[in-house]
Amino acid sequence: MAAAFYGAMFVVSLILTGIYVFMWHKHFDVMLTLIFTLVTIGNLTYFLMATAADAEAAILARKLSYIGGCYLTMFVFLVVCSLCKINVGRWLRVLLFSISTVVFLSSQTMGTGWGIFYKTVEVKFIDGEIVFERTFGFMHTVFYVMLLSYFLMSVAVTVYSYFKKKQISRNTIYMLFATEVIGLMSYFGARILGFKIEMIALGYNLALILYLIITSRMCLYDITDTAIDSMVRQGETAIISFDLKLNYLGANDPAKAFFPELSELTVDKPITGNELTRENALVWLSAFREDETKNTAKYERDDRIYFVQVSYLYDGQRKRGYHLFVNDDTENQKYITLLNSFNTELSDKVAEQTEHMIEMHDNLILGLATMVESRDNSTGGHIRRTSEGVRLLVEEMMKGSEFGLSPEFCRNIIKAAPMHDLGKIAVDDAVLKKPGRYTPEEFEEMKSHAAEGARIVGEILEKTDDAEFRRIAENVAHYHHERMDGSGYPEGLKGDEIPLEARIMAIADVYDALVSKRVYKESMSFEQADSIIMQEMGPHFDKKLEKYYVRTRPKLEAYYAQIAKEAV
Repeated sequence: MAAAFYGAMFVVSLILTGIYVFMWHKHFDVMLTLIFTLVTIGNLTYFLMATAADAEAAILARKLSYIGGCYLTMFVFLVVCSLCKINVGRWLRVLLFSISTVVFLSSQTMGTGWGIFYKTVEVKFIDGEIVFERTFGFMHTVFYVMLLSYFLMSVAVTVYSYFKKKQISRNTIYMLFATEVIGLMSYFGARILGFKIEMIALGYNLALILYLIITSRMCLYDITDTAIDSMVRQGETAIISFDLKLNYLGANDPAKAFFPELSELTVDKPITGNELTRENALVWLSAFREDETKNTAKYERDDRIYFVQVSYLYDGQRKRGYHLFVNDDTENQKYITLLNSFNTELSDKVAEQTEHMIEMHDNLILGLATMVESRDNSTGGHIRRTSEGVRLLVEEMMKGSEFGLSPEFCRNIIKAAPMHDLGKIAVDDAVLKKPGRYTPEEFEEMKSHAAEGARIVGEILEKTDDAEFRRIAENVAHYHHERMDGSGYPEGLKGDEIPLEARIMAIADVYDALVSKRVYKESMSFEQADSIIMQEMGPHFDKKLEKYYVRTRPKLEAYYAQIAKEAV
């Protein structure tokens, strides 16, 4: 009976761990992964213990079971602190790990005669079931004290967060507390009641179910991990988030500065409890839910006028809630009011304001590109330098008639240049920041940034009226790693199959990589870089662009020399 029970619990834990792996996201706390791993290992040891053929195998299995017993409660405590946004210092983590390790090592002395964990241990086979008869040593008492300490610390953190941290999800706190109670009752309750089967195996699986529920909603609460918030982190756009049931999820710092009342809201609670959200946000969201074209609104407060835009909150491809984007639009509204009265006199101001709005859009795109660059192993400024390189090269090309470039094309490619590496946002940090040579698998992941960048650019510019700019920006991101001989990626295009804008971008991108210092290499001299570029004219770069590069080279060298001088 015991073997069947433990076997079933092991299978269930495997299934739950498989579900977690399917749900896994890089923002998940590593401690959660360790919990799922240790629970599966722990349930396996109970099954091995119940099916052991002899006393030696049974004792070995029991020794292994203390991997979960000694470390699992520590990881649970650390996860509780992480989810409740309570920082656990490095030295405290080291101390807790050391204590758990000492207790675990002492548990491995059972059966050796040392008597520090078990003074004696005897394995008997009664009616086909394995029974352990033990007398405990002092380290076993330490083990119990350690388990109770971790439990009490975890409970203290959840209780403190419930009463003091409104910005922590109430549902998360409830479920964390439930996992703690389940763990304690399943471990000590079975012993107190005299059950022959270790009920901790069942407790493990019940706790995993709750952790799966917690992880399924984790991304909803961490507003700063969304790409859109990263774009406006240093700007003035306020973002307020709600789930599909119109419960409050959180807000960024500009939102709390605009509307201090948001600090009074409780995460996971309905927005009807606050006058600001009840009389305004609820109205805007309700209108959007009825008709998605009603996604904008104007809000006036304290002599300021705010522009509000409603959109969906996405988790991957799924709609999980709503975002409110709020900008102080006072100056724009003043311009509009004046325009109604003095249309002719204010035409120049309208043009200026339109340019300002375009600049804001461009700055958001540049902000996202800069965020991606900050994750890379470059020394910074790659976006600015390559954009200038494209501009200098295009200026020389405009002097010739071979390509017949229009002023609009030139403006568009210069404007699109900062977006060429946006796809790197989807590349794992371990690959993106690796200082050495990539493995074949890592290189394949890195190469994916080209196609992913084109997809992201397409989505960002989906609503733009400038279809030509969108096409050029997508091509720059998608094909700037293609080579004229067809050996590039991601499509292996050859010659004129590669869009002209991508061929231009490739020269500026490679030139900057050669003359700039990186974590994994020193910068090359201008002469060395020029030699490589010229050698690659034909196989890598468009031979027709060679003469324009040669004419541009003095300006490139002067530009990079000035950058080096300013950096000193």
